[in-house]
Amino acid sequence: MIGGRRNIHELMDDPAADEETLESALHELSMINRWLGGDRASRRGVRRILGSLPADRPISVLDVASGGSDLSRALAPLGRTFEVTALDLNPRTGDFARKHGRPITAIVGSAHALPFDERSFDIAHVALFLHHCTDEEARALLENLSRIARYGIVINDLHRHAIAYASISLLTGLFSRSVCVRHDAPVSVLRGFLRREIAALVPARLQTSISWLWAFRWCVSVIVSDPIDDTPSR
Repeated sequence: MIGGRRNIHELMDDPAADEETLESALHELSMINRWLGGDRASRRGVRRILGSLPADRPISVLDVASGGSDLSRALAPLGRTFEVTALDLNPRTGDFARKHGRPITAIVGSAHALPFDERSFDIAHVALFLHHCTDEEARALLENLSRIARYGIVINDLHRHAIAYASISLLTGLFSRSVCVRHDAPVSVLRGFLRREIAALVPARLQTSISWLWAFRWCVSVIVSDPIDDTPSR
């Protein structure tokens, strides 16, 4: 454990980052998610919610602050059809996703001013974004997502821990070619969460399940299903 959460600027937060810097960072982040448990955390969280969903139709997913949004590939082993809408403030992340053939609908917008109606999506997915928020911003975001998501919310984020910090610092220092990733990956750990901290961000009225996964990931599944109306809202 490393003290309290830190408020340190990450280079990925800069919308003025040049195209080469952004593309290199998004490519490496996709690899990090694939090999260090990020994809697995998203799959586990979504799998927990799938039992509440009809089996005979595609599942609509809002990927919040999506970056390059490789979510469709990450969820493919679940054997369902997912329609992913990727929301990100930087329009170039959608360009990156399309360039690399990722089957998403890209929308430019802020996670703090979500441009969607209630029950617009079956599942809301938030990966490696919550740690960019203050606690107040994170609580407001999850409260809003509990209205936008029809069945559940999946949170995939980092465990703040000395071993995680040392390990990612070493790995990115040795293997990353991205200045952005070498800076942001260790900083992200410092901005991450302990279990009690991430649990306290979810509205208390909602059913929540939290798992720790290697490598130092929290997988949080939040059930927000509305049993009164099962007609998909689009």
